[in-house]
Amino acid sequence: MIEDVRRALQDELEKIDKAGITKEERVIASPQSAHVIVQGKVYLNLCANNYLGLADHPDLIEAAKKALDQRGYGMASVRFICGTQDLHHMLEERISRFLDTDAAILYSSCFDANTGLFETLFSEPDAIFSDALNHASIIDGIRLCKAARYRYNHLDMSDLERQLQEAKTHRFRIIATDGVFSMDGEVAPLGRICDLAEQYEALVMADDSHATGFLGEGGRGSIEYCSVMGRVDLITSTLGKAMGGASGGFTAGRRELIAILRQRSRPYLFSNAIPPMTAAASLAAFDLIEKRPDLRVRLWENTQFFRKALTEVGFRIRPGFHPIVPVLIGDPVRAKEMAQRLFEEGIYVVSFSYPVVQVGEDRIRVQLSAAHTKADLEFALERFTKVAKEMRIIP
Repeated sequence: MIEDVRRALQDELEKIDKAGITKEERVIASPQSAHVIVQGKVYLNLCANNYLGLADHPDLIEAAKKALDQRGYGMASVRFICGTQDLHHMLEERISRFLDTDAAILYSSCFDANTGLFETLFSEPDAIFSDALNHASIIDGIRLCKAARYRYNHLDMSDLERQLQEAKTHRFRIIATDGVFSMDGEVAPLGRICDLAEQYEALVMADDSHATGFLGEGGRGSIEYCSVMGRVDLITSTLGKAMGGASGGFTAGRRELIAILRQRSRPYLFSNAIPPMTAAASLAAFDLIEKRPDLRVRLWENTQFFRKALTEVGFRIRPGFHPIVPVLIGDPVRAKEMAQRLFEEGIYVVSFSYPVVQVGEDRIRVQLSAAHTKADLEFALERFTKVAKEMRIIP
């Protein structure tokens, strides 16, 4: 039996390798920043979620050090036993105040926040409406729930409305969407989604992991950018991207919904509380976001420059304005080869292929940061152009 399992798994691994989509991990020997060190060599880092450059910011490091000295290394417990410190409550209050919601609850990751949401709040009489390209954590969370599942075409509000009309007999209904979609940087039409939710008496949930901290005038994410603050019932997001890049996630929203999550959400009840140093550094990150709007300005300047420059050279990129910049290649082997050749040129990027993206949508996903300088981006553009011309990806 064991040998049969081993052979079957080996066959699957060989299929992955033959398709050219084996995921390899490079080991970084430096802080996460605009540049990283791999095997003693410095690389320009263009694939981190470090949107505001806070992963190695001295204010966050100092806050984490103080918490380490004063509150210890880890909690060694779940929240309801002896895993709650004042820092956890302070951070939950800070999150809800920042997003202008009633309350917030911390998780070890946004993945846990999403997987612990739907089965806690909904059951057989209810219905969930999910965008076709929602993040895997939303999909997995919905799979754990016994509610009826509706999958509307990506960003297709007519299809969503049609399905809402068909589902009027369900007890509770909720529309679930990414605020920003991680592969293409598209912003969900939250204004229209909230309008439909009000018309058809549904709740709205948005995962704002790729927006919290930098999208919107005050960095409050897609809910601020789309002018729907106060209209989205549940917001999930992460502390592991723009908010310092460590770990931790949260759900913020209506008081009653957060209260029942605290009582019954399984990832919350059965996972250790986030470390005190992470909570303290996250509090410092929220302070920085409010005190340093220049970080957001620099991020958007970098994004505009690089998107425009790539397009002018001849690259095919997804239109938009988000610092996620998908450089489309269309073939998994060539996308992987280009990423490797760019690495040899001093650029750290990663290729994405099916099942992470749809077949034929193979790409290199560039992610820009406020930590990048214009010189960094000019260097990247020169190397991208050199490799793409050699591979005949651009003329």
